[in-house]
Amino acid sequence: MTALGPTLQAFFTDRLVRQRQVSPRTIESYRDTFRLLLSFVQQTTGKAPAVLDWNDLDEAVISGFLDHLETHRGNSARTRNLRLTAIRSLFRYAALRHPEHAAIIARVLSIPAKRFEKRLVSFLTATEASALTDAPDRARWEGRRDRAMLVLAVQTGLRVSELIGLDCGDIVLGTGAHVDCMGKGRKQRAIPLTGQAQAMLRVWLTERAGAPTDPLFPTRTGRRLSRDAVERRVATHAEAAAQHCPSLRTKNLHPHVLRHSCAMSLQQAGVDRAVIALWLGHADLRSTDPYVHADLTIKERALAMTTPSSVGPAVTGLRTPSWPSSRTCNYADSRAVATAERTRFTRASARASPTVGIVAGSA
Repeated sequence: MTALGPTLQAFFTDRLVRQRQVSPRTIESYRDTFRLLLSFVQQTTGKAPAVLDWNDLDEAVISGFLDHLETHRGNSARTRNLRLTAIRSLFRYAALRHPEHAAIIARVLSIPAKRFEKRLVSFLTATEASALTDAPDRARWEGRRDRAMLVLAVQTGLRVSELIGLDCGDIVLGTGAHVDCMGKGRKQRAIPLTGQAQAMLRVWLTERAGAPTDPLFPTRTGRRLSRDAVERRVATHAEAAAQHCPSLRTKNLHPHVLRHSCAMSLQQAGVDRAVIALWLGHADLRSTDPYVHADLTIKERALAMTTPSSVGPAVTGLRTPSWPSSRTCNYADSRAVATAERTRFTRASARASPTVGIVAGSA
């Protein structure tokens, strides 16, 4: 057995679970990263994961894997950096356990994250959001489920992981209606529900007839929807909604756009940024900066508050009393002014003072 296998297993059981107590979603993300990495190494080198050692995961192999994610899997730079974060975490853990591989580990840890363009967030207008939520076929059970799910996503701004993790008991209707969810970092928060969302969820919960611990939006077999399933449902309904709202065709619609749409509606309504951060479950207030940059109404209000500067044509033929010359011009010539001042000062001194040179000569 090589040294890689026991360390990789201990990284999950000891480092992630026992020491850091990370969430199950973080463990799944790290697991997927190393599953892709080991498969890539096996395809390129022919070595099975069971016989791999640390020498087989040097800087060149890791860099090739990161390039493979972008060129062959079509991953973005953000996803590439996310995979690199998981790899760095493993190698930092291994640095204390395998000092004999310190040089290889140091070179891998020196791989930089890739810079990427920070584009404006994509979001739906009120008309587009209404067209999307009306797209599901209400005559079918899946359509009624999807409509309730889309309305809840647009109104609350839940992440897709939070949305599919909801149970029937997480919905509280009546006075103080809200939805309870567990977000990133195992932070629990409550988000209020509008009247429209309450009415739709009340009907869906009656039809769903599930126990408090049952998934709120299940499949036909009663299991929770996966991320891919939600993404496919959003894409399907977006295509149907585009027939009545053509502007949807110009947008790359995915579940996170619904979260952006909720944030932009709060931003444009004048809600304080701190409240938006609490609403969305952001750990840092700076996470709301993209919504400020994307909100064109803020810039339009700022433009309306400014007074346009009116610069008229140049005025000629005006005399300025402070000028020593009677010459008329648009702009004062600083050199002419200085020369005239010296001449006037010299003449005035000559009239007021005796001739110093004659007195000195007579002496």
